[in-house]
Amino acid sequence: MSDTNMRPQPRQTDRWLEPGPTNALVIYVLYLLGLVIGISALAGLVIAYINRGKAGTYVESHYAFLIRTFWIGLLYALVSAVLLIVGIGFLLMLAVAVWFIARCVIGMQALQRGEPVRHPQSWLLGN
Repeated sequence: MSDTNMRPQPRQTDRWLEPGPTNALVIYVLYLLGLVIGISALAGLVIAYINRGKAGTYVESHYAFLIRTFWIGLLYALVSAVLLIVGIGFLLMLAVAVWFIARCVIGMQALQRGEPVRHPQSWLLGN
């Protein structure tokens, strides 16, 4: 056996871990799963922060959009939770869920078309 056969080969990561469209799509899916399994949205946020600034293409707008979607959604959800006392919080929670889903779907559609999010800094839907 030669010495090169004895050395462990460098680990090749899966495509979904590398910054790019596949990675951003995984984050969108994790966010949507977060509506059922809350921790997956947090995992998506961590992945988005890790890969932000590394893709260098239209995908950068998606990372910014994803990060803002998480934080704005959390803010809207907290305001809705406080307003549960008044009685309108439940309706607002439903509106936040619809907003969150719509934002993820719009982002995924743009990603699948190979386009950036037009207004990633938007507080609404980003299109």
